[in-house]
Amino acid sequence: MAGRTHTLNRLILTTFLAVMAPLVGHAQTAAPAQAATAAANTQVLAQDLEHPWAMAFLPDGSVLITERPGRLRHWSADSGLSKPIRGLPELFAQGQGGLLDIVAHPDFAQNRLVYFSYSRGEARNPTQAPAGTEIALARLSEDNQRLEDVQTIFQQIPKLSSGAHFGSRLVFDDEGLLFVTLGENNQRPTAQDLQGLQGKVVRLKPDGSPAPGNPFQDQAGARAEIWSYGHRNPQGMAINPWTQQVWTHEHGPRGGDEINVLQAGANYGWPLATYGLNYSGLAIPEAQGQQVPDTEAPLYYWPVSPAISGMDFYNHPRFAQWQSSLFIGALKEKALLRLQLDKDGQNIVAEERLLQDLDARIRDVRVGPDGYVYVLTDARNGQLIKVSPGP
Repeated sequence: MAGRTHTLNRLILTTFLAVMAPLVGHAQTAAPAQAATAAANTQVLAQDLEHPWAMAFLPDGSVLITERPGRLRHWSADSGLSKPIRGLPELFAQGQGGLLDIVAHPDFAQNRLVYFSYSRGEARNPTQAPAGTEIALARLSEDNQRLEDVQTIFQQIPKLSSGAHFGSRLVFDDEGLLFVTLGENNQRPTAQDLQGLQGKVVRLKPDGSPAPGNPFQDQAGARAEIWSYGHRNPQGMAINPWTQQVWTHEHGPRGGDEINVLQAGANYGWPLATYGLNYSGLAIPEAQGQQVPDTEAPLYYWPVSPAISGMDFYNHPRFAQWQSSLFIGALKEKALLRLQLDKDGQNIVAEERLLQDLDARIRDVRVGPDGYVYVLTDARNGQLIKVSPGP
């Protein structure tokens, strides 16, 4: 993706605010200073979830839900919310750590396999820092009450986090390969170090080993799992159904949340390139500018961070007004963001915000097989909510 100057970005933003016309090509775009608001209908399906983090739809329309403190639940329209599913490993549930994402195997209907990510310390002390992101594979029992044959298939090495920036999202592509986002554990320089797995997106075979054709598999001093690097804390990932490209988003520091279109071997800049500042208001020490040579500029960024989490494309016939959309949750700004894409599904041409009346942090968002949008709210009494367009 070719970068553009900051002046040009502001020109694009001015035009963007005036009209909602499509942009041509992969154009880097800043979010509007104030996005439009939109009405939505909501139905609470489950509550009393303690800081739910992710959900995964199963073929029968039911949902697996992770709770960050270390619980996994099953919800269905017939039986409601289950008791905690047994069989999870010990994990590090402090700060931003705990039980994180979950995804069903592409052949779940035949094998009942699920993959889940979580933070965990060293083997001798798994509940204590330093910790890193791990992925486990397990079989969900036929009665949905326990995990069987649980095995760890991937570990973020080295383990460096004291409780921040774990990532992590899991997505299977159409070849059955598993993409995983990994935060830089709040250790900024590690995102540029190809010898470690901090600040990376990795591509794995279903058994957790490096996928064939990864860009650094033959490079000395680089991890063979790495697909892209220079990421900060990516908590959203989805496959674009119109281009089949992997899109991710990540938290900036103070400003600079961004959406990226992944390319094999590409450097997405953190901490060398960023639109954000340190939380103190000072510049990021390693930053060389908003755009830096040999790094990829984001497709879209927010000068003021909504604190984004969860991500899914809308490609379902149920609601015509939501066609060609990308939905993202916002934690700090407590909204569901709907980004309108152009007719080719390549560029973002408008943004609107839904669910602001809920006053709730949106942690995850998924499009259900029925065409409704489902969100999880991040709270001690978190909820699973079904969303449809308003009147």
